[in-house]
Amino acid sequence: MPNVLEIQSHKGPYTVTFGDCQARAANHEALAKTHVIVDRRIAELHADKLKAYLSLPSVLILEAIEENKSLDKMPAYVDHLVKHSIRRDHVLLAIGGGIIQDITCFLAATLLRGVPWHFFPTTLLAQADSCIGSKSSINSGGAKNILGTFTPPQRVTIDKDFLNSLDDREIRSGLGEIIKVHAIDGPKSFDALSHDYDDTLSDPNTLARYIFRALEIKKHYIEIDEFDRGVRNIFNYGHSFGHAIEAATNFSIPHGIAVTIGMDMANYTATKLGVSAASHFDRMHPMLRKNFSGYETHPVPVGPFIAAISKDKKNVGAASVTLILPDTDGKIFKDSYSNDDVFASICKTYLEENRSQ
Repeated sequence: MPNVLEIQSHKGPYTVTFGDCQARAANHEALAKTHVIVDRRIAELHADKLKAYLSLPSVLILEAIEENKSLDKMPAYVDHLVKHSIRRDHVLLAIGGGIIQDITCFLAATLLRGVPWHFFPTTLLAQADSCIGSKSSINSGGAKNILGTFTPPQRVTIDKDFLNSLDDREIRSGLGEIIKVHAIDGPKSFDALSHDYDDTLSDPNTLARYIFRALEIKKHYIEIDEFDRGVRNIFNYGHSFGHAIEAATNFSIPHGIAVTIGMDMANYTATKLGVSAASHFDRMHPMLRKNFSGYETHPVPVGPFIAAISKDKKNVGAASVTLILPDTDGKIFKDSYSNDDVFASICKTYLEENRSQ
């Protein structure tokens, strides 16, 4: 497996390197101009590994919670960076998962009209998916992810040692996004991952191989459609349903696991709408069900679910829902469908009966 991936972006190319993040600390000149924004839990769990970074003069340690990526929190972060003499040739270093990534990217895009940033993703979700693609966003008031930017990091370092501190639920949440990307690549990629699924849970090298492959697949789409206006939309496969599941359960189901259920639900819905073959649902269901194991019977209230999916930002008009579904060949595509009693009945049947089978 190669250990470097180069991504083309509107800001120029940036690199994803698989290796030990401690190696970056050898560049003392660069460290002197580095401002660290780090997840508190990661700082505590990996204090020895991150010693060189945590001992720098400018270190902002944050709880990785949604509240802390809100617009009203940003002035305090800016005050910290100004106090530590941030300059345009300095670097913001994000160490954590998606929340720390969103905070750092927003600051990097807006502070001093733009400063470079680097990223050490520490969750499987971030390592296998969000670390590339430029997108990030923060919350404002009651609106989630309403303010955003397309500002890629200059450099991403993926250190698989960070994954050792994740529990099974966090690993399977990250695997949900890896599964999604392989499904988008086609039945052959999905089936290969399905064959190796158990090994991804037990063998770090197998997992690392699939992280790299997921990023390699995603790289193709984001280089074509960096600003998410066209073909990249299919990366929302599983997400319309998954986001509605999260909302209906008050986020008691982890994101990547909700997305896994969402993919299974999308496949089921596609067969009932007549746009896909039942064979694709049958082929994909066993691995998807493995990945959402433990949540097969977790209550998902149908009314709140329908209300949430009706508000999905991809929808066009109140009478339709925009869905990402597999076609008869298993290829993922986007289209709109009537948000009617038939659709509600399909959702109800899946959530209350077919999910647990």
